Amino acid sequence: MRAAPSLRGGVCLLLAAILDLARGYLTVNIEPLPPVVAGDAVTLKCNFKTDGRMREIVWYRVTDGGTIKQKIFTFDAMFSTNFSHMENYRKREDLVYQSTVRLPEVRISDNGPYECHVGIYDRATREKVVLASGNIFLNVMAPPTSIEVVAADTPAPFSRYQAQNFTLVCIVSGGKPAPTVYFKRDGDLIDAVPLSEPPSVSSGPLQDSRPFRSLLHRDLDETKMQKSLSLLDAETRGGRPYTERPSRGLTPDPSLLLQPTTENIPETVVSREFPRWVHGSEPVYFLHHSRSPGSDGTVEVRALLTWTLNPQIDNEALFSCEVKHPALSMPMQAEVTLVAPKGPKIVMTPSRAKVGDTVRILVHGFQNEVFPEPMFTWTRVGSRLLDGSAEFAGKELVLERVPAELNGSMYRCTAQNPLGATDTHTRLIVFENPNIPRGTEDSNGSASGPAGVRLALVLALTVALELT
Repeated sequence: MRAAPSLRGGVCLLLAAILDLARGYLTVNIEPLPPVVAGDAVTLKCNFKTDGRMREIVWYRVTDGGTIKQKIFTFDAMFSTNFSHMENYRKREDLVYQSTVRLPEVRISDNGPYECHVGIYDRATREKVVLASGNIFLNVMAPPTSIEVVAADTPAPFSRYQAQNFTLVCIVSGGKPAPTVYFKRDGDLIDAVPLSEPPSVSSGPLQDSRPFRSLLHRDLDETKMQKSLSLLDAETRGGRPYTERPSRGLTPDPSLLLQPTTENIPETVVSREFPRWVHGSEPVYFLHHSRSPGSDGTVEVRALLTWTLNPQIDNEALFSCEVKHPALSMPMQAEVTLVAPKGPKIVMTPSRAKVGDTVRILVHGFQNEVFPEPMFTWTRVGSRLLDGSAEFAGKELVLERVPAELNGSMYRCTAQNPLGATDTHTRLIVFENPNIPRGTEDSNGSASGPAGVRLALVLALTVALELT
């Protein structure tokens, strides 16, 4: 009686083994893949082992968090006898199959999970199918497509009497995953203090608790260093700071206005006076990163490098933004050189202005490459502009219907950026207009004045005599 339970247990195990043998077995797995780069050819490999007869193979691409499965490949053994897409080979036991799906040029949109579903016939009955599946996540990388360095809050004026923060912005777009962005100055990596939030435009000079570091330890240009030290020495001695054109002021000699001339004469004065807030220590840099995901799965990274500007040292300094990314074989970079404006080129049209013409005075470039973008301010020396305003902000000054009294007037254009400022003077020469009798134009270029009155009286008397 006691042997009955053990006998029943043995029979159950035997029946289970027979049923399992009848069903056969099936194992499925997909070979793992490292991250791939967009544009490369990718092959997904699904390996499965079975001792049963093949029924079907289905590949799915899973989207929307697994809620949608899109068929990308189907093999049905009932309607196809072509096994050329499969590679089978003998191993130690049973049959091992491999089904492959090739993506010739993988795109960022192909990023995501994929599943391989395999079905075999049940050995007991062909009406039943045994199913198994495997899955893989295809990680598609993309290198950045663009990089540029711009100056924040530009155009901005040159500050002679107060220290101001300056920010370079490196914008890197099109990368997946987000790249690593860093800055260099004159080829040396900048050791910046990380900031969780970007500094405010109105905030004062940023402070850091790190030890003092002198600029004398940097590999700087000797001429620039000597010039900077000479400026500091002049400040210490109480003398007037050195300027590049100390004998020339911003306002020209009044006698210059009376000299007859028939063409514009540019005169450039570079303002390079620096106050006592300028120090000879190495600046402290602060770095802030921000990331903005795009709709295509890429990430735009903005790196903000901020420091207290020192025009003595920072003028003509080379800054580079470099990017490292696993899809790049070497760093990607963009460079800018901080340069103050110098030698604006003034173009006046028409070249021979006559009374009543519209005159345009335009800044057409500089003697050097200027960065960041300068701002322009126009003034008339010794008087107001034609429209009565004291100054005009813009790259082009337009004088409409110039009168004769503007002949010989001098105009000053001030171009400035945070690195420095330069003034250029040009004289307006107005010639007589043969279509307008001399002395018959007012300040707007229209006929008036004593000659105009006399002409009107003569015409009136002529008409009166004809009527009588």
